Amino acid sequence: MLTLTDWRELSACRDSDPDLFFPIGSTGPAINQIDKATAICGSCSVREACLQYAFETNQEAGVWGGFAEDDRRRLRKRWLAERRRARQAS
Repeated sequence: MLTLTDWRELSACRDSDPDLFFPIGSTGPAINQIDKATAICGSCSVREACLQYAFETNQEAGVWGGFAEDDRRRLRKRWLAERRRARQAS
């Protein structure tokens, strides 16, 4: 089982420029940057762990697990709601 950050050693982006994954904005040139970052994520074997890390640590900026900020924000709302329901059920 991977720990909270062990997945980083296996990530497809580990040798990429980190700035690629943190575009300024979400329009214009940033769209191309986001597309390049998510393409790298598309071939990543630890994409789910990366996304989980972003949710658990409330990463607001950047591309994590193949999702840009706006998409990840929507997914995180669902993830939080599911966690609340699971806690209430137990």
